[in-house]
Amino acid sequence: MLYPPQRYLVTSALPYANGPLHIGHLAGAYLPADIYVRFLRLMGKDVVWVCGSDEHGAAITIKAIKENRTPQDIIDQYHDLFKVAFEKMGIDFDIYHRTSAEIHHETSQEFFRTLHAKGEFIEKESEQYYDETAKQFLADRYIKGTCPKCSNPGAYGDQCENCGSTLSPTELIDPTSTLSGSTPQLKKTTHWYLPLDKYETWLKEWINTGIHNGHQLHDPKEWKNHVTGQCKSWLDGGLQPRSMTRDLDWGVDVPQEIEGAEGKKLYVWMDAPIGYISATKQWAKDNGKDWKTYWQDEDTALIHFIGKDNIVFHCLIFPAILNAHGGYILPKNVPANQFVNLEGDKISTSRNWAVWVNEYVEDLPGKEDELRYHMIKNMPEQRDSEFTWKGYQDSINNELVNNLANFVNRVVVLTHKYYDGVVPAFDPNEVFVSPSSEDYDGFHETEILQLHDDLQEVNEYIRNFEFRAALTHLMKISSQGNQLLQFNEPWKQIKVEPETVKAVMNLAIQVVTAISVVIYPFLPFTSARMRSLLKLSEINGDGELDALLVQLSEGELAIPAGHQIDKAVHLFSRVDDEVIETQKAKLGSSKEKETSTVAPVVAKEKKEEKETIEYNDFVKMDIKVATITHAEAVPKTDKLLKLQLDVAGEERTVVSGIAEHYKPEDIIGRQVSLLANLAPRKLRGVVSQGMILMAEDNDGKLSFVAPDVAVASGSVIS
Repeated sequence: MLYPPQRYLVTSALPYANGPLHIGHLAGAYLPADIYVRFLRLMGKDVVWVCGSDEHGAAITIKAIKENRTPQDIIDQYHDLFKVAFEKMGIDFDIYHRTSAEIHHETSQEFFRTLHAKGEFIEKESEQYYDETAKQFLADRYIKGTCPKCSNPGAYGDQCENCGSTLSPTELIDPTSTLSGSTPQLKKTTHWYLPLDKYETWLKEWINTGIHNGHQLHDPKEWKNHVTGQCKSWLDGGLQPRSMTRDLDWGVDVPQEIEGAEGKKLYVWMDAPIGYISATKQWAKDNGKDWKTYWQDEDTALIHFIGKDNIVFHCLIFPAILNAHGGYILPKNVPANQFVNLEGDKISTSRNWAVWVNEYVEDLPGKEDELRYHMIKNMPEQRDSEFTWKGYQDSINNELVNNLANFVNRVVVLTHKYYDGVVPAFDPNEVFVSPSSEDYDGFHETEILQLHDDLQEVNEYIRNFEFRAALTHLMKISSQGNQLLQFNEPWKQIKVEPETVKAVMNLAIQVVTAISVVIYPFLPFTSARMRSLLKLSEINGDGELDALLVQLSEGELAIPAGHQIDKAVHLFSRVDDEVIETQKAKLGSSKEKETSTVAPVVAKEKKEEKETIEYNDFVKMDIKVATITHAEAVPKTDKLLKLQLDVAGEERTVVSGIAEHYKPEDIIGRQVSLLANLAPRKLRGVVSQGMILMAEDNDGKLSFVAPDVAVASGSVIS
């Protein structure tokens, strides 16, 4: 049985310190966590929120080499940029730490020592590329070559960014070292691996049922479908041992007393999540607290906020590390968000196709809450979402300005006009009668229990990590307030029904006051402006919403009669077309730069003709018509779909790189051409039994190659 936790430990994915933050980062791990943590504080909960810069790994050293700087220079630059961006956007961590800190190195090494002493690691020898010129082994990102899938000459040793294929260094054609430009040679090396296959049984039980060691730790129904789905896919495909060390010169040292540790660093995914623990240790040290209470007490709820690309690490690998160490709690929930696209294209750091948070706060100062609002409204909670500057403009002008700001302004102006800015007292026996019109959706009479129930509905959405729905309902409260004024028309009734107007205006001010509290998790700067307008103390996350709900449930007013409020100010201003065009033009210049830079790599119209084959080579191919019966995204990829095909009654599984061109739900029932006798191949843990034939035009658009009329599944194409 699950009991309400006594405290919460909330983490957000550590941003990698080799580039600035963009809006996709914001919507993935930081804005949703900020909402959740602010809400918990409003309800008087014990909560600690930790984060920090992820400052190790090959990408940082590569960037340092390219820019002729030290890795320390790189991480210092971006750590400072992160802190400024978060502060400007109101992202209020309890501590923003960094993995280069001594306490982090000590904590990570303690984990490695403990796992090593317990015999949890296995040592494996493998061949890895070695740069004789640079005299060092090469991490995957230190190697470039030609992609075997799309012939892109700039593919990395772990991935081709042109076609999205996951690669290993040995698959690259003509590999070269990014350190020296020389051709690397394969050389044997030994590393420590975590045998994830050893933990499959308990991980399956924990993911599927929430039970571990006989205790119910979480409710699987509360986890997002794409989170559990990705975990189950990995588990069903079989977990493999994963290396926990690397041959690098930048990172956390493997403890030197361990034989063979010289020149070895911890793998970044062994080191980075432990950053949550070291950050908590530092926070506890700074605040006179016991960090173990938050990591080793079962009455603590551990919540990880991440993007979908980090699901497996936080739901399988890090829990395996924690459990193997012993004494640590496992996450109660991992509410991973999906990705944000930008103006019809994927956000890409390497292509400079992004809205950068630091640039936004410089270009549009004072509009931090406006960005928060639009990002929450379009938060990718269950599927990828889209950011457009036109949508941003419409959200602000049509919703924040025309709805919320308009309602607050009307209430304040009318209160000053009729009562000199003093909250009017009213005779509860002189109750106004709400309109009976079917169009009326405002508050009814002077009963404030409706307001209490509306606030509770917002709260319930937040508890379930449904932040979009919570914000929508909050804006509905504002709309109801507008209807309260519109249908009761106090400007007409003031002379004939002055007591009724007092009741209407008093209730309207109660609504504004309640909004000033409940809006705090979403738009903290707006909350502060509203509280100043009402001449009430600023919200600081000290149980104010919990206290307000108690007041309202007992029929008490949120703001007393006789209270003096300030004069009206504009909460938001409209966004002009000129502002939007300027931001779109900035993106356009990025696109032009990208085109001129990468066109030689991705140009598709100049593909070389393939060599001539004999007829006997062609007839070896068994091409059949198949029907798609099921389709789903392959976890941790953007381009792959897992297809179930019917081939004359036989079921086939095929992995196909068409996710950017077709949605899974749109291709069910489609007939396709299947190369049926292609040797099976394992892709991202899924055995692919054939290949779907596609036509690709000069722009890279893929289309199915299929009969122009329906034919029997299994029909032979010849």
